[in-house]
Amino acid sequence: MKEDYYEILGITKGASGAEIKKAYRKMALKYHPDKNPDDNGAEEKFKKAAEAYEILSDADKKARYDQFGHQAFEGGGGGGGFGGGGMNMDDIFSQFGDIFGGGFGGGGGFGGGGRQRVVKGSNLRIRVTLTLEEVANGVEKKIKVKRKVQAPGTTYKTCSTCGGAGQVTRVTNTILGRMQTSAACPTCGGAGQSIDKKPSDADDQGLKVAEETVTVKIPAGVVDGMQLKVTGRGNDAPGNGISGDLLVAIQEEDHPTLKREGDNLHYDMYVSLPDAVLGNSKEIDTVTGKVRIKIEPGVQSGKILRLRGKGIPSINGYGKGDLLVHVNVWTPKTLNKKQKAFFESMKEDEHFEPKPESSDKSFFEKVKDMFS
Repeated sequence: MKEDYYEILGITKGASGAEIKKAYRKMALKYHPDKNPDDNGAEEKFKKAAEAYEILSDADKKARYDQFGHQAFEGGGGGGGFGGGGMNMDDIFSQFGDIFGGGFGGGGGFGGGGRQRVVKGSNLRIRVTLTLEEVANGVEKKIKVKRKVQAPGTTYKTCSTCGGAGQVTRVTNTILGRMQTSAACPTCGGAGQSIDKKPSDADDQGLKVAEETVTVKIPAGVVDGMQLKVTGRGNDAPGNGISGDLLVAIQEEDHPTLKREGDNLHYDMYVSLPDAVLGNSKEIDTVTGKVRIKIEPGVQSGKILRLRGKGIPSINGYGKGDLLVHVNVWTPKTLNKKQKAFFESMKEDEHFEPKPESSDKSFFEKVKDMFS
């Protein structure tokens, strides 16, 4: 059963047009989507209030509702497409935008129409430094933030300049006739309210600085310079406004052995000449811990070993990058007499003659493969 329109707005059946309008504005301000982001319950109450006002603000529709109740608008009988409950935000603002006065804004919000937005507190910006392991796995950081909050004991009153509308209207005479313009109230800055009482430690807007611990969930795959937004954790706005946002800038720490390139990682692996000739296994770093990698006998310097899925997760959810291990055969710079004699004897040995195969790609081919 549908809720009674008078109960939705919190008024009696004998309420005047002005009382109906005032009650609706109060409800709309309380449950406006700008003040309740991602709150489906508040959005539903906002739509119900608009539906109730659409009927009760029209004398003819109100009379039909008072006599027949909701049955008067069943089967498409309600006006404006609202009576059936199929509310659309753009329709609400285009039809009832004047109700909000200077409290809410247009342009990029809901429906446009030159309205001012809800007064919003300023944003805060912080920088968070992450290790490569935190970037790869995602992390939850608890960060201490100093932000402006409404001081306890602060009360507000309706702005005497704009009467709570948040904007002032001016009429000027031009060669084209009388022009009416609206602007944010210079006294309250568009809030519609001014300070009534405030404690001694509050500023002129009734705010004070407080330190809070904010939990920031950082997804895997973020990149250096990326900025994350924590809604509503910036500075509070005075009066009935909404808080600003906390903007978190990501900074990556350099890893001692791994180098990032997009979602791929690079690792320089140095192997001794005996290991390159005879083969071995070697432990290397990854972002999930150390792993042991096999070195095939006769491995060539410059060979790239690809460990699939051992890189960084894509921030867009396209899987993981790879870990590219670059083999570098370390040639000894000094030899003792025995070692030198051995290599002298191997100079003419056919096994030590360079015999590149088609599978032994040139440096440029390796670079090409790496970037493809």
